[in-house]
Amino acid sequence: MGSSVLITVVSLWLMVHAFAGNFYNDFDITWGDGRAKILNNGDLLTLSLDKASGSGFQSKNEYLFGKIDMQLKLVPGNSAGTVTAYYLSSKGSTWDEIDFEFLGNLSGDPYILHTNVFSQGKGNREQQFYLWFDPSADFHTYSIIWNPQRIIFSVDGTPIREFKNEESLGVPFPKSQPMRIHSSLWNADDWATRGGLVKTDWSNAPFTASYMNFNADSACVWSSSTSSSSCASTTSAPNPWLSEELDTTSQGRLNWVRNNYMIYDYCKDSKRFPQGLPSECSVAK
Repeated sequence: MGSSVLITVVSLWLMVHAFAGNFYNDFDITWGDGRAKILNNGDLLTLSLDKASGSGFQSKNEYLFGKIDMQLKLVPGNSAGTVTAYYLSSKGSTWDEIDFEFLGNLSGDPYILHTNVFSQGKGNREQQFYLWFDPSADFHTYSIIWNPQRIIFSVDGTPIREFKNEESLGVPFPKSQPMRIHSSLWNADDWATRGGLVKTDWSNAPFTASYMNFNADSACVWSSSTSSSSCASTTSAPNPWLSEELDTTSQGRLNWVRNNYMIYDYCKDSKRFPQGLPSECSVAK
């Protein structure tokens, strides 16, 4: 009995550790001159920012659709002026991009979670939220489901935003350009906190954000040599997220976030779009 319990415990441990990616295997540090570090045998990655420079990393793989999870713990204390960006992006002048950006603030004030979607080089689709917890106190999971029908942003499993494919309205949708995962920690005190009114206090530097438990096991890895993705293989396992949509419960949670924590929605900013709101805003949310 004792040995079977031990085997079960070991099996569970292996499953959990197989589920999480390894930063040595999955990512390259791209800039920061030593300010980005991979620690704990590849289980932890940290980015830091000081007055001289920030830092960043990107995934070794490119993806064309996927379900991607990352746990982040943001800069604690007075993080005003700093931005921690975690996003998917393709290359070129007509790039696609799916953004989480965390705008720092003064101690005691909430972080702002800034989201955006670019397609064919065009963005201007910002939605911003407060969070219902302190994102600098512990790790939380930030997820993107990206399939041909929609993009769903989630925090700890709670959907906060859905961007649907509205190509029938003439709205470009990211669906043909493979994207890498990127993250960076940088100084943006010209705009990040209260429109640039609050500057970075460098006496608090270095600022540090931490990452763990990356998972893209069910994402479609793009092969530039064959111009195809792993999901196109006839031997690949079925991916439920490729057709995933919000069920009634998830839609209710999304509405809870929108009603209680959304602080900006481009689809309600008629002053910004005097010629009329973007086409996708006409679709019932």
